[in-house]
Amino acid sequence: MTSDVLIIGGGAIGLAIAVELKLRGAKVTVLCRDFQGAASHAAAGMLAPDAEQIPNAAMLDLCRRSRALYPDWTRKLEDLTGLNPGYWPCGILSPVTQEPKSKIDGSPYWLNQTAIHQYQPGLAPEVIGGWWHPEDGQVDNRALVNALWTAAESLGVELKDRLKVEAFLQQQGKVVGVQTNTGIIHANHYVLATGAWSNELLPLPVRPRKGQMLRVRVPDFIPELPLTRVLFGDNIYIVPRRNRSIIIGATSEDVGFTPHNTPAGIQTLLAQAISLYPQIQDYPIQEFWWGFRPLTPDELPIFGTSHCENLTLATGHYRNGILLAPITAALIADLIWAEKSDPILSHFHHSRFHTEPSTSMLTHSANFSQGNLDRNRVFKDSPLVIAGKSFTSRLMTGTGKYRSIEEMQQSVVASGCEIVTVAVRRVQTQAPGHEGLAEALDWQKIWMLPNTAGCATAEEAIRVARLGREMAKLLGQEDNNFIKLEVIPDPKYLLPDPIGTLQAAEQLVKEGFAVLPYINADPMLAKRLEEVGCATVMPLASPIGSGQGLKTTANIQIIIENASIPVVVDAGIGAPSEAAQAMELGADALLINSAIALSQNPPAMAEAMNLAAVAGRMAYLAGRMPLKAYASPSSPLTGTIN
Repeated sequence: MTSDVLIIGGGAIGLAIAVELKLRGAKVTVLCRDFQGAASHAAAGMLAPDAEQIPNAAMLDLCRRSRALYPDWTRKLEDLTGLNPGYWPCGILSPVTQEPKSKIDGSPYWLNQTAIHQYQPGLAPEVIGGWWHPEDGQVDNRALVNALWTAAESLGVELKDRLKVEAFLQQQGKVVGVQTNTGIIHANHYVLATGAWSNELLPLPVRPRKGQMLRVRVPDFIPELPLTRVLFGDNIYIVPRRNRSIIIGATSEDVGFTPHNTPAGIQTLLAQAISLYPQIQDYPIQEFWWGFRPLTPDELPIFGTSHCENLTLATGHYRNGILLAPITAALIADLIWAEKSDPILSHFHHSRFHTEPSTSMLTHSANFSQGNLDRNRVFKDSPLVIAGKSFTSRLMTGTGKYRSIEEMQQSVVASGCEIVTVAVRRVQTQAPGHEGLAEALDWQKIWMLPNTAGCATAEEAIRVARLGREMAKLLGQEDNNFIKLEVIPDPKYLLPDPIGTLQAAEQLVKEGFAVLPYINADPMLAKRLEEVGCATVMPLASPIGSGQGLKTTANIQIIIENASIPVVVDAGIGAPSEAAQAMELGADALLINSAIALSQNPPAMAEAMNLAAVAGRMAYLAGRMPLKAYASPSSPLTGTIN
């Protein structure tokens, strides 16, 4: 019988997902190349989102959410297996030997020199203070992974160890099986959780970062544990276990999959550990080992959907694989089994590595006789400026008509856009497809363009515009006065009312709005809207949502020629070729929603539209060759051999 879900990777992440899916009723298989060699065995088990001082807000939120799951999660594993995973909310100390550059005076989390030495005796005299992170802790990573394996086994997960996956078999955007060293294995859905080895199966930017570690033991003649707090110093951590062992780690070496411990690595660890906690120099050494962390360019994990509809990614956890195991399991199980996507997944989607800035040439650099050509010397564009605000991308996208919030999130990322339009009325009413929309996008990176969709009169549009401005403020964009003005009384063809649009625009400009009006491709109306102070004009290419392409080319060209404000072609574009054509006319930007949202693969179509917008803009700036009514040879006729 084919499994519901096949998980490639038998470390903490893969096993945690397997257990969670099995508890929800899925038939699960796990393929593992070497269970004892998994990176999870080589960790220290710190649960340290606060001590790590993670700078990325989404990552910090993810780590803290996972840490909060640990008490119940480990208790559940112990109930299933009878094995203690060694969860210990012991807190973490971050000692310092120099006065910190920034410190909150009076903070209960800062311990001065006297306090920190009283709280943890035995620290080096050079320690002048430190931060106390009471919510951080640790887990015995080896005990945890063994508990996960045992839990999976007892629940009926099919576990296949010593089996190497060599390739995914893909057809028409789906995985139809995996090729292994023992044959082909099939499932309905697949999860990639192979950590540092992920790049062997898919072109993901995950590479190994080697870490060496060692373990010492507190001698038996010392009656009580002298160290009961995790010490997190500069480039060193010391993790005491209840069984009297103390873990010291870890180096960070960019040496690929080069194995083994080295004298230099171990010497560095010992020197740093002794300088922080001197008495450790007298403890007997029990063990040395090494492992390979899965590192991505931004040091953030890769979660969520992939280029194949039945393949989910869960890799690239770098230093936080053990910490993130419970939240990864919950999020991935929700995504696969409940078809529910948490908004936080959008921050960790693989497409963030595949979208280049829209002003670049977006091609692989070509080799020339003089060497690689500098792309910026070929194409250097000015920014798009609307109402005094500059944007790099010339593609705007929307949020409606997507099959799921996650598809919308992925498409926005893949498009490279910086402006996203949002229907104020649909957000206010939580219309289908707009639930949680305000939280689904990072409004610190994306400029919101509220729109008055659904308004049939100028009066309605003005009221909704005011709500839109307040909505932008609530989401942190205090200075956002942009409004996409739509006045559409016609429910069948959705053509904008020119008179109502002009009336509403005049009033909104007086109220300080930057008005971006959606209009028919009417050159006279476009000029009148510019004269009343609109920030752009947005002529339609063809009826909204029709995908008919450019049906108003001649009028759009006239509007472009006469406008001194940006012209944004809006509505009707159905394919990247049409997007490029609109930009070749000299349009300043495009707004595309339906063509992306209603495509079979919205994120891929979003990226295609981005490429098309860039290509069209480059072609317009480059200037096309003149049209001729006759043929002209590509090679000159002079100097030919007779």
